[in-house]
Amino acid sequence: MTYRVCFVCTGNICRSPMAESVFRARVAEAGLEDRVEVDSAGTGNWHEGEPADQRTVSVLEEHGYDSEHIARQFQPSWFARLDLVVALDAGHLKALRRLAPTEEDARKVHLLRSYDPAAGDDLDVPDPYYGHHGDFEDCLGMVEAASAGMLAAVREHLEGRAA
Repeated sequence: MTYRVCFVCTGNICRSPMAESVFRARVAEAGLEDRVEVDSAGTGNWHEGEPADQRTVSVLEEHGYDSEHIARQFQPSWFARLDLVVALDAGHLKALRRLAPTEEDARKVHLLRSYDPAAGDDLDVPDPYYGHHGDFEDCLGMVEAASAGMLAAVREHLEGRAA
């Protein structure tokens, strides 16, 4: 059985495609690519059909990650097929939980940085869109820091399914 993860930010051109690329790489490194499907979307449709922001692409490529991406908007019907919906900030968390058709679906939504024990109380990944290259680098650092804990949680869930 496949475990499905979707990262969600505002327009699906900066943070969520970055998180998707990083987590897909972690899943592959763990040898779980046949068991875990990774995707991303935005809460809005402003950039639907567009590639990731060039600064996101640049930072991903500089760090050896895949940067292929086409933006799309998250749809409430996706909850039925997803196991984990990962919000990049508290605004996305709130919006996604409002979109969730059921309480069970709302419980699938978590903040990315909640998987990083070093994040403390600041669980938002700031939007780098109006910033500079360094803001995209900072975003990547936050995504990478949370990925190990998130992979551990997904692996635990997979092992629970197998039992």
